[in-house]
Amino acid sequence: MRFTIILALLLASAGTAHADAMRCGSKLVTDGDPAAKVVARCGEPAQIVETVVYRTFRPLHFQGSQLFPVGLETTVGILVEKWTYNFGPFKLMRVLHFENGYLAEVETLGYGYHD
Repeated sequence: MRFTIILALLLASAGTAHADAMRCGSKLVTDGDPAAKVVARCGEPAQIVETVVYRTFRPLHFQGSQLFPVGLETTVGILVEKWTYNFGPFKLMRVLHFENGYLAEVETLGYGYHD
């Protein structure tokens, strides 16, 4: 009985983990790809929107198996770009979120439109 419950939990959690990706023809772009690679594989986007997001963090240090805060909190600005790809009225549009030049997320929108 216990084995069945553990197996069911493992199978349920296996379906939830996925990486963001987008197919451009026969090529694939995934999380962590640099912007230059995305342009080479997918071409120029229909729109680019740039913003700066500020994030505050405190450096951590491992000591044994525990994490301890070290130093003061630091705030850094991160360049966020949202690239919109319009593949036409019969395919879904995609918005690619880049952080400091690297693909962080792929968002799916509704169907595209004619240029």
